[in-house]
Amino acid sequence: MTTVHNILDRKGRAVVSISASASVLDALALMAKHNIGSLLVFEEGTFKGIFTERDYARRMAVKGTTSHEIPVSQLLTPNVISVTPQTSIDECMQLMTGHRFRHLPVMENGELCGMISIGDVVKEVIGEREETIEQLQNYITGKR
Repeated sequence: MTTVHNILDRKGRAVVSISASASVLDALALMAKHNIGSLLVFEEGTFKGIFTERDYARRMAVKGTTSHEIPVSQLLTPNVISVTPQTSIDECMQLMTGHRFRHLPVMENGELCGMISIGDVVKEVIGEREETIEQLQNYITGKR
């Protein structure tokens, strides 16, 4: 069974984060720089939530102001669901589709140790399926 640990081993554990007091414009620039769709938000070393492109798209327009006037803290998603390295990929897919979000922080012993996206999960599932197909083809053809 593939777990979050397998994804983190492949992609790494680096996480891009931002301060809750940073401007939304700074957050968008940071996401663009790293070609990512979300940032974990911290305030004085404490995890406060996640800020995503979707948060910006859905919440910014109703504010009636500009991206450099609003701090990330006003648009972030608090109370984020997280997973552990031992969480199965199937469980991650269920969480992501059931709650309609695309990113999951990974926590171990109360500490942040990575982040996975729906793209990471799909890539892992496709890899598993390709491996199964190859094994079945080898079984059918008698290759070892």
